[in-house]
Parts: sequence; structure tokens; C-alpha cells
Amino acid sequence: ILRCLVGSEMCIRDRSTTSLLLSVTLIPNCAFTLSLPGAKRSAPIISSAGMMFLPIIPPIIAPGKTLAWLAEKFGKDVKIVRTMPNTPAMVGEGMTAMCPNEHLTEEEVAYVKSLLESFSRVEIVAERLMDVVVSVSGSSPAYVFMMIEAMADAAVSGGMPRPQAYQFAAQAVLGSAKMVLDTGKHPGELKDMVCSPAGTTIEAVRTLEELGFRSAIIEAMKVCEEISKSL
Repeated sequence: ILRCLVGSEMCIRDRSTTSLLLSVTLIPNCAFTLSLPGAKRSAPIISSAGMMFLPIIPPIIAPGKTLAWLAEKFGKDVKIVRTMPNTPAMVGEGMTAMCPNEHLTEEEVAYVKSLLESFSRVEIVAERLMDVVVSVSGSSPAYVFMMIEAMADAAVSGGMPRPQAYQFAAQAVLGSAKMVLDTGKHPGELKDMVCSPAGTTIEAVRTLEELGFRSAIIEAMKVCEEISKSL
């Protein structure tokens, strides 16, 4: 579960950075040490709003680290926001879950949310759902990349040049996702719109169902969620 921010004000100023922010505290000008395995703390960055960002080098994910765990490391009450972004944030199309602790005001939550919205859609979630977020958006770009790769492989098998195959496959996924978000229609309804009677698509869907496509995704995500809970 990412209790981290990708980007931050540092990223807003310099799009080339890939630093992850382990945590955010609204205590101005407060230096601290917070370590995780494989992480090396750099100098804190203080924004004009008095918000501290802690870039972690190299970039890491910190699943299993709760708000309570982070607060304990400070040794006193601090304002902390846990987040779970994903790699599409690198192109401004991320999905980020955020979970503030009880010490933030509504205005402070709104400010952090506005920072996250500079590179992603943002939803405020209950902390108990952060492991689910890992599986549904944090790790899921990897599943989608695998599907795009497989679609392209099939197109290449049919004679299409690979660069063109990636364009067709990736744009089909991008457009389909946009239809879900923009129309508000159930994914099943959108699927049915493509499946004409006795057509090519319904036969492809039948084969995917026969080979356990839907079940494979669900089971993979449940494993991802359980691993996140155990860390």
C-alpha cells in the first residue's frame, strides 16, 4: 500500500524527478529522520505553505505502514497523509488514493488533494481499503501492460508490424477506459455494445471466459491484496 506521494511540489517544479514522498507533515520547518529498508532520506523540502515533503531515494513503495506506524516514528502527534498512487502519474494520468489522519483540517486535506490532482485522479478512502487500492490501481498497471503486450503479440502473429500493433492495442485500452469514466455505463453494458450476434467479438469473449480470463484477474488481485496486508 503506498502511503506515499508520487510527484509533490517537487515534481510540479521538475517533471523529470521520480522521487516518492514517504510522508507529509504540516509541521513547518521540522526536521526528522524516518527510515525504511532500502530507503535513504534526502534533505526535507519545505513548501511556502509550511508543508514538508520527504523524497525517498531510490523510489520505493511502503506497503503495510499504517498512519499509526508513521505517527509513532515522529514520537508526537503530527499531520500525516497516506497515499497510494500508480505509475501512470508519470504521464499525468495517475489514480491516487489518499487517507489523512485525524489531525488535518478540511482545508489542509483539500490542499494536499489539489497537489495530488496535478498528476492524477484522487479519491479519499478509509485506511482499511488501502490494501484493496494496491491491487485495483497501485499494481494494476502491470496487469494492463501484460494485456497490451499480449494483444500486440497476437496482432504481430496476424502480420501487423510490432510498433503499429502497440499503437492499436494501447489506444484500444485507453479509449475503453475513457468510455467507462466518461459515460458512467456499466463495463458489462459497454462490452455488450461491441458484441454483435454470432460475431467475432462474442466468440473472443466466449474464449476468454472459457480460459478463465476474468477469474485470473480476480485471483491475482486477491493475492496482491493479501501480500499487501502481510507487509
